[in-house]
Amino acid sequence: MSIDDAAPHQREHRRRTRGAWIRRGGLASVVFALPAVFVFGLFAWSPILQSVVFAFQKTNLVDAASWVGWSNFTYVLSDPLLPRVMMNTLWFAVLALVIGFPVPLVLAVFMSELRRSRGLFNVLSYLPVVIPPVVAILLWRFFYDPSAEGLFNRVLASVGIPAQPWLNSEAMAMPAIVLEVTWATAGGTVIIYLAALAGVRTELYEAAELDRAGIWRRIWHITLPELRGVILVLLLLQVIGTLQVFTEPFLFTGGGPNNSTKTILMMIYDYAFVNGDYGAATALSLMLAVVLGIISAFYLWATRRWSRS
Repeated sequence: MSIDDAAPHQREHRRRTRGAWIRRGGLASVVFALPAVFVFGLFAWSPILQSVVFAFQKTNLVDAASWVGWSNFTYVLSDPLLPRVMMNTLWFAVLALVIGFPVPLVLAVFMSELRRSRGLFNVLSYLPVVIPPVVAILLWRFFYDPSAEGLFNRVLASVGIPAQPWLNSEAMAMPAIVLEVTWATAGGTVIIYLAALAGVRTELYEAAELDRAGIWRRIWHITLPELRGVILVLLLLQVIGTLQVFTEPFLFTGGGPNNSTKTILMMIYDYAFVNGDYGAATALSLMLAVVLGIISAFYLWATRRWSRS
């Protein structure tokens, strides 16, 4: 068959395919989806595109904006506080990974091994998530009272340890914040792990028990490999979340003492709502988004083989 003869057949095949797609409800699905796509674009992508425009303008959202090109980026990168803020954010992320990431996994594995009272432990683990973040932070600020009457200092005094300054110390403030964040957010991750553990084939554990494998061998050879995909996804989400931390250091210390807990998002907040410079704020936001995108892309590339094996 020549090319000229094949062309009409191809066009006829495309017409029939489109007709079948319409009859199966494809066109109706698109029509129903259009309002949702429009609303999503209006409230999600429109602000993102507007922020990109702001990054190249000098604006306070009151006076007329003026184009300044790359001046906002130059201004942010030359800010002497930026290196300190970046190190604080990175330090928080490292502490959150070392302290906070293993805790939900350990709790989930422990609760999955329970034969009784599993529901009670599920409720207790998720209870901190239900507490509003502001309420939880105010409660922990009371616990972190640096005086001898503070709750944590009274506990330490009972075992002969002197009172600690907690949030008033440059060295202790960030670990103290990470401790509260771990307590407040671990419950949600525990529920995800428990849901993933429910999908693990029971015959694997039964075979391991027949082979007289102990709990540690079952965890190492069955539980962790079966949770590999979930662990990888949650690890990436935690890295992204910790690099955008704001609420806890803002309410606990306001970035102090001596800027030791000031993070990148707090710096963005100061640019926008303290200095009224939305151009610099959006420029720093855009740089953070690019960095997070690069980290995510590299992480997915580096772990794709391990996640599929």
